Amino acid sequence: DSKNGEKELAGFGCAKGSNEEAYLFQKLVRVGFKNNNVDHCTRMCHASSVAALMEAIGTGAVTGPVSEVKNADVAIVIGARPTQNHPVAATFIKNAVKEKGLKLIIMDPRKQDLSRIAEKSLQFKPGADVALLNAMINTIIEEGLVDRQYIEKNTEGYNELKEHVKDFTPEEMTNICGISTNEIRETARLFANAKSAMIFWGMGISQHIHGTDNSRCLISLALLTGNVGREGTGLHPLRGQNNVQGASDVGLIPMVLPDYLPIANHENVKFFEKYWNCEINPNPGLTVVEIMESIYNKEIKGLYVMGENPAMSDPNANHAREALARLDMLIVQDIFLTETAYLADIVLPASAFPEKTGTFTNTDRRVQLARKAINPPGDAKQDLWIIQELAKRMGLDWNYSGPDEVYDELSGCMESMKNITWERLVNEGAVTYPCDDSSKPGNEVIFGEGFPTNNKKARIVPAKIVSPDETPDSSFPLILTTGRLLEHWHTGSMTSRSKVLNTIEPQPYVNMSRNEMKKNNFSQDETVELSTRRGKVSVKVRLDKMIPDGMVFMPFCFENAPANVLTNQALDPDGKIPELKYCAAKIEKLTA
Repeated sequence: DSKNGEKELAGFGCAKGSNEEAYLFQKLVRVGFKNNNVDHCTRMCHASSVAALMEAIGTGAVTGPVSEVKNADVAIVIGARPTQNHPVAATFIKNAVKEKGLKLIIMDPRKQDLSRIAEKSLQFKPGADVALLNAMINTIIEEGLVDRQYIEKNTEGYNELKEHVKDFTPEEMTNICGISTNEIRETARLFANAKSAMIFWGMGISQHIHGTDNSRCLISLALLTGNVGREGTGLHPLRGQNNVQGASDVGLIPMVLPDYLPIANHENVKFFEKYWNCEINPNPGLTVVEIMESIYNKEIKGLYVMGENPAMSDPNANHAREALARLDMLIVQDIFLTETAYLADIVLPASAFPEKTGTFTNTDRRVQLARKAINPPGDAKQDLWIIQELAKRMGLDWNYSGPDEVYDELSGCMESMKNITWERLVNEGAVTYPCDDSSKPGNEVIFGEGFPTNNKKARIVPAKIVSPDETPDSSFPLILTTGRLLEHWHTGSMTSRSKVLNTIEPQPYVNMSRNEMKKNNFSQDETVELSTRRGKVSVKVRLDKMIPDGMVFMPFCFENAPANVLTNQALDPDGKIPELKYCAAKIEKLTA
């Protein structure tokens, strides 16, 4: 109620909920809280990929579905472990190798299951993505393997890139990235000579302070070789959450309105002021980690969290939890009492997806209608109802009769959803956007006829080498990287409640190479102390043949040893994503 209310409130939306819920949530923050401090877990996963894609091709979505890999000659998988984190995508990739002769290139500091069936497996030094990718780009340009016609017709910035990568020869980069000059050149040729090629990437590319630069290199590789807009081609950042694509599309992002319309452009603000019949704050809002920092500094005093668990998922979790404790008011809306809900002043029991009707947009841009099967248990309510009731109590005259009415409103202001009506989804179940006509199926592979930019051309943006924010030294000699498991999803707020999954992976652990185990005189499953400059946890140590010397891996899903107590909150300047994939650490024996 204070006069500064609009500066003192923020909201974290949810990538597990429906498009309708995400749309109403961001509208509530913008219209009710009177600011744009609304974000969600895309900030922790593909924010830097989206920043690079928006800058280059004018959209944050994939250019072709996972299934297109069956039509590709070559595919790169970099910074992703699909067999663990995207098992369905992994199946498409395995089948393409087995049945279609796909040549697979795996690029990852850690070996992985897919390495066994790969044509090339490049185990490069952690954090050296730009060095390796620029050396490949250098080879492709120097050896004349670029698609000149495609570059001329569909891109701008090629000459600047050509000039920029002159110094990034494989000879210059080999020591930085740890891959031999021959291997770099052979891999570049394999990719560039393919009739059609795809690039898949995950958190290993994006969760760095140079995450946007990593993505820029991948986009350049595809554009130089004309591998966008045809069958068997495409740029595909593998999405994690079931609706992180949809939630981003409908505006759960602080610097853009629905359909990625920048708030910095006053025309967009004017359009939504008219559409929503209200005033909108013309200043872009803060991102997840920036909101936490503002809470810590007591500038933001009230936080509304729907289906997110920042007490576990934010980097430097002790700092994040301390921040949450400083709030005057924390409201958490969730289906379980998460670590964040334990800190809340008010908990609003919400609904899981079978308990409500709504649409979801998956990694392939496929808008799918999910229908309610059962009622929420006990006093739990549907999220749409909760958001609307809060809006009414804030004096907003909202009377949506159901998700169909919300969908009609959101699709009415989003060019990307054109020709995909609620009725059509009821009849067809799922439609891919963009869709040219209400009687035609959606376009799975897009940008064959130019890009959604001012001049219809994609922008090629060169990338410099940026060192990780924190590198190993004598006090903290190891590189710590974190990630997910096949058995446990994200912070474990759902999967840790499954007896079967907990039986398979019950305890926190850290993975280490045989040499590091020997050097430190550790035995298998010995409990050790893993620490960084921000915190420490006790975990069991495990031998892992896939991990290189000098590096350790820890899953971030265990509440009794949260990996994010250790991680670094340094941000990528463009995507504002924290460097969850790289920080300096040490492991010591536990002293009795």
